[in-house]
Amino acid sequence: MGCVEDIDLTDLDRFAHGFPHAVFDHLRERQPVWWHPPTAHTPDGEGFWVLSRYADIVAVAGDSSTYSSESGGNRSGGGTLIEDLPADWAVGVLLNMMDDPRHAGVRKLLMPSVAPRTLKLIEDDLRQRAEILVDTALEQGECDFLLDLAAELPLQAVAQLLGVPQADRHQLFGWANVALDYDDRELGEATARTRQAVAETRAYGAKLFAAKATDPGDDLMSLVVHADVDGRPLTEMEQAMLFSLLIAAGSETTRNSIAVGMLALIERPEVWRSLRADRSQLDGAVEEMLRWASSTSYNRRTATRDTVLGGQRIRAGDKVTLWWTSANRDATVFTDPHRFDIGRRPNPHLAFGRGGHFCLGSNLARMEMRVLFGTLLDRVGGAELTGAVEYTRSNKHTGVRHLPVRLSGVGD
Repeated sequence: MGCVEDIDLTDLDRFAHGFPHAVFDHLRERQPVWWHPPTAHTPDGEGFWVLSRYADIVAVAGDSSTYSSESGGNRSGGGTLIEDLPADWAVGVLLNMMDDPRHAGVRKLLMPSVAPRTLKLIEDDLRQRAEILVDTALEQGECDFLLDLAAELPLQAVAQLLGVPQADRHQLFGWANVALDYDDRELGEATARTRQAVAETRAYGAKLFAAKATDPGDDLMSLVVHADVDGRPLTEMEQAMLFSLLIAAGSETTRNSIAVGMLALIERPEVWRSLRADRSQLDGAVEEMLRWASSTSYNRRTATRDTVLGGQRIRAGDKVTLWWTSANRDATVFTDPHRFDIGRRPNPHLAFGRGGHFCLGSNLARMEMRVLFGTLLDRVGGAELTGAVEYTRSNKHTGVRHLPVRLSGVGD
């Protein structure tokens, strides 16, 4: 690894083959609170702080008064991406780009729908869906594990929870992929495809909310359209943004954790055999997959006041990025952090974040992973890659677009 001047975390080609762990190993050791200067790739033409150590990231994530998810200083925009997003469109409207008290109020509304007791009611249905998906993949012999299993089960689950017809789920999945992918664009850029995907998602959401307003069901979107938060209903923009967020978050991060977790097992067949012999290890395996995959690479905060962190002076309005994936490989917290270890105890990973913005869907993600991998262990004797793994070209989400795999039955 060269000097930090050679590092450009806004050059998406650095992330086209997975997360650049060596870069962050270097930063954690040499400059854990590092000012990233603007480059030709950097949106807004301004630099930002990069946090790579676990302790610093936990401290900032837990201090929302100093480090805002909305904005700070003299900024007119802000948000949780490196590039500034406009106020009243995303900032202060999108749940993950809200500060308290509005953020806390919306979370309180949503939390009962993703509580363990509530999710337990859909677990049997989810397991039946997983069995069908795995059996179909086994019949085919070869499959794209990402599309056919890792993405499909979370997509069916989120459609059920939101009250979206299952027949529409792939269309919504397609729009979310276009909006999140950077295959044909750089940071801060929008294309005709991305603008169309965002517009079509919003139009679909508006029709869905109109239908739920007159004919509500027992689903999350019906709850949202009829709810009051702090004495007032969610605005049309808040509803639209929430719908888009839940579609994307409910499928993107979990599918990547599943796919990267499966890849780790394929590369370590002895671990697969150990899991098949002793299912009591499954919960630990899921936690290690979450740490290993770290699907959300970073989130940004904005300093609301002048402060000091790690010996560096942070100014009000400065962008501060929290690199969760780096924290999850911090050797001061995780022994031998670059080793995949399903017996790791403790495993205080930050795959779901930390602080007030801890991921609402963490219980659902864990359940989906337990159900799918439990089904795979029941029915699949082994798995092997049949082609190259295709990763996403993104510094925001570490993930897989295609994972060609051959599955063999237990008796094969």
